[in-house]
Amino acid sequence: MIGLSREARVQLGILAVAIVLGMAPWFAATVVAQGMSRDLKLTPSETTWITLAVQLGFVAGSVVSAGLLLSDRLSARRLAALCVAGSAVATAALVLPGIGPTTAIVLRFVTGAALAGVYPPAIKMAAGWTESHRGTAIGLLIGALTLGTAAPHLLRLIAVLSRWRPVLLFASLSAAASAAVFWRWTREGPYQSPSAPFDTRALVRVLGNRDVMLSTGGYLGHMWELYAMWSSLGLFLADMVSVRGRPASLAPLLAFAAIGVGGMIGCVAAGVLADRIGKSLVAVLALAVSGACALIIGPLVTAPLSVISTVTFVWGIAVVADSAQFSACVTIVAPRQYVGTAVTAQTALGFLLTMLTIRLVPEWAVSWGWRWAYAPLAIGPLVGIVAMSRLWITRRV
Repeated sequence: MIGLSREARVQLGILAVAIVLGMAPWFAATVVAQGMSRDLKLTPSETTWITLAVQLGFVAGSVVSAGLLLSDRLSARRLAALCVAGSAVATAALVLPGIGPTTAIVLRFVTGAALAGVYPPAIKMAAGWTESHRGTAIGLLIGALTLGTAAPHLLRLIAVLSRWRPVLLFASLSAAASAAVFWRWTREGPYQSPSAPFDTRALVRVLGNRDVMLSTGGYLGHMWELYAMWSSLGLFLADMVSVRGRPASLAPLLAFAAIGVGGMIGCVAAGVLADRIGKSLVAVLALAVSGACALIIGPLVTAPLSVISTVTFVWGIAVVADSAQFSACVTIVAPRQYVGTAVTAQTALGFLLTMLTIRLVPEWAVSWGWRWAYAPLAIGPLVGIVAMSRLWITRRV
């Protein structure tokens, strides 16, 4: 991270560690949903809601946070610590005896709501440590989020199907460690925007800003694709591995490589490049590559596994490479005193949209097969390219 002070590099590193640890609960229940479904006697619809409830909870938490301007009125460090601790408790509660389907779904909702108080404050803190290298800083943070989100796939490698509870406990302990890191070792930087007074009209003003709207439009196109790919890639790879008679353990390993390793590489590399040539331009390039991958991965279902895994790895790099740049753009174009609220509102809208495609991709896979299930996801990158191209033309952000 050339150009950043030593203190900034240390703090961004600490933030990255906190995010890696804190995001483990997100997909922890999703990757062990088959075992949970059997033991808790979940219907197919209830199993789907194990994932959707987290997204819905995140949206609800984001709406409350944005409406009350929590990310701009409270200490970002303390807000993140308390919220990630809440996600740890909600995740651990899933392993208690007597948990039924409704309780499990509610706990996943609480997990998502709690995590809504982690991501936007962390972005605000990262932005507070730099002005000229914000793309790199936030790229590192989103890369850490990606790695943490993918971590349960690795845990799945060491947990047999009947032992899903240890995966959830590991995720809970990871989040608890994240809370300690946020509370004890993170600090707010010299460029941290000041706390803002409560203003019922602030959210309207933020969302009415043309450049914030364009950044959010790009983000919505990106989110149409991102979580649908993340949440279904393990199932897709499991089917690809199974029909070729390869060991089942290969699927979560390939999923982690694409989502976690590829995503981390994409976020950091895109962040460095964005600070050199422009954040909105890098977003356009990433959207173009990820949209192309969504279109070609299906027709490759009969190709050798090495070809499929290569394309999914490239997709894993591109699909999240632009994520940080939408947030970085918002931290630049939004009113300075409401940066946290702008990021929170952007993420709330994006995660609300993810609920649709997370639900639709598995249905498309059943109806059309994997050959065409991912193709409609390319619509999102196309919309995002239009929005970010306009931002690039008018602002060169």
